[in-house]
Amino acid sequence: MPFPYLNENRELNETTRKEAGGSFATLTDGVTHYELGGPENGQPVVLVHGFSTPYFIFDNTFEFLVNSGFRVLRYDLIGRGYSDRPHVDYNIQLFVRQLKDLLDALGLKHVNLTGLSMGGPITAAFISEYPVYVSKYILIDPAGAKRLVFPWMLKALKIPFIGELALGLFGSTSMIKGVASDLFDQKTVEHFQAQYKIQMQFKGFKYSLLSTMRNGMLESFYETYARVGVLQKPTLLFWGINDNTIPFHYSKVILQAMPHTEFHAIEHCGHIPHYEKPGIVNPILLEFLSK
Repeated sequence: MPFPYLNENRELNETTRKEAGGSFATLTDGVTHYELGGPENGQPVVLVHGFSTPYFIFDNTFEFLVNSGFRVLRYDLIGRGYSDRPHVDYNIQLFVRQLKDLLDALGLKHVNLTGLSMGGPITAAFISEYPVYVSKYILIDPAGAKRLVFPWMLKALKIPFIGELALGLFGSTSMIKGVASDLFDQKTVEHFQAQYKIQMQFKGFKYSLLSTMRNGMLESFYETYARVGVLQKPTLLFWGINDNTIPFHYSKVILQAMPHTEFHAIEHCGHIPHYEKPGIVNPILLEFLSK
């Protein structure tokens, strides 16, 4: 019997998914929610989000790239947003398989691949395994440079039953407060939290987060980044100087693994510079993709 997480009281089904917008694809591990926009002959750009925030995190980036003539794909990682939440191990193999299945289903190859936060390890592992699929690589405050260091309360979530009990009884409020730390400009927090809350109603969300933590997705992926670095694909890296989620100095580790990378440090910015500082990030992104 699944653990009874409080506040998860809705099922993901055909009826509830009508409120989502976008499209749906049935893949190996379940249904994936995605949006594909822009001209069919445009250069394909694929946007992969991070640990828990679904594809709304790319609202501005998606619109900007579509209006700039690119063919843009964004999707909800399995366990997040309006994608299925199967009772499986949420490990790197699951997320890489989802990405490949979706690209194959949509007939997309030679893509410009973007990874935000935990999307960094996912995209790096994908490129390492399927290098012919990717032309250019963009990273935004990626996880996986080093193993993330958590306070003892978060470490306790990895302990069986303790994690379920803590997240089930008290997790919702803490998570809503926690996502605010991704932002430097606190004026945007309320809107961000309102969008984030929607996915928390659906059963399986908290299980997916616990399983993701327990299956090594927040550990070091340095060797994976280094293997990608050897491929010498054109790479662009953004990092918010005031990132409280993945420290700015971790950028040095990514640059060590991929020394050919074009790097942009974004001032007065937290963990999601493309969201907080689109006026700075978008022109740089466009120039990189247009070269």
